[in-house]
Amino acid sequence: MRLKNKKAFITAAGQGIGKAIAEKFVHFGSDVLAIDINDALLTKLNVSKSLCLDVRDTEAINKAIKGFEPDILINCAGIVHSGTIIVSKEEEFDHAIDLNIKSMYRTIKAVIPLMQKKGSGSIINIGSVVSSVIGAPNRCIYGLSKAAVIGLTKSVAVDFVKEGIRCNCICPGTVDTPSLHERLEATGDYEKSMNDFVNRQPMGRLGLASEIADLAAYLASDESKFVTGQEHIIDGGWSAS
Repeated sequence: MRLKNKKAFITAAGQGIGKAIAEKFVHFGSDVLAIDINDALLTKLNVSKSLCLDVRDTEAINKAIKGFEPDILINCAGIVHSGTIIVSKEEEFDHAIDLNIKSMYRTIKAVIPLMQKKGSGSIINIGSVVSSVIGAPNRCIYGLSKAAVIGLTKSVAVDFVKEGIRCNCICPGTVDTPSLHERLEATGDYEKSMNDFVNRQPMGRLGLASEIADLAAYLASDESKFVTGQEHIIDGGWSAS
C-alpha cells in the first residue's frame, strides 16, 4: 500500500473507526495528524502527531490544515441521533447537520486549495449505509445527514477530478465501536439491542473498525488512483439482503 511519506489529516481519530484508520495509516508509513475533541483519547494513540480540536470551529480547522498541508483528508467526525421524524427535535437536526455534514464542508473547503497546488489529493468521507443506500428504523436525522455526505462527496469529486483530487465516501454498516456500545447501553437493554444489531447482519456479526480502515487505506493510496466519486459500501451484505 503506497502511503509512505503521505500526510494524512484524520478527524475524530480518538477512538473507533477514526482511531483504526489513524493507526493503520501510521503502519503504512503515513505522517498522521490525528484530530479529536477529546484530548485524553489522543494521548493513547500511536500516531505521528495529534491535536485537540473541535471540527465545528472553522478558524481552528483552517489553521490546522494550512499548517499541516495534508495529501489525504479523512473525515470521520459524526453523531448518531435516534428516533423518527415525529419525535426528533430541531436542535438535534441542527447538531447533526453541523457535525455530520458541515464539519466535512469545512475541512474539504480548507484542504482543496492546498491539494490544487500539489496537483493531487485523496479525500475520504465516512458516511453510512443508512443514508440514500437504505433506510433504518428510528434513524431519520442520521440517515438524512449521511445521505448528504454522499451528495457532498460526488459534488467534490466531479468538480476537481481534472486537478488530480479524488473524493470518495465509505458507507459502513454496523461497526463494533465504543460509540455503538454507548448507544446500546442507553437503550436500557444492552443484550437485546446487541442481538438485534447482530441478527440483522447477513454475516451474523458486526463489522470491525480495522476492516473500515483497510478500505480507507486503499482509497487513500495510489492503488486507487482511478477511483473517485463513489460510495463504497462495506456492510456485510446488509443492504443487499
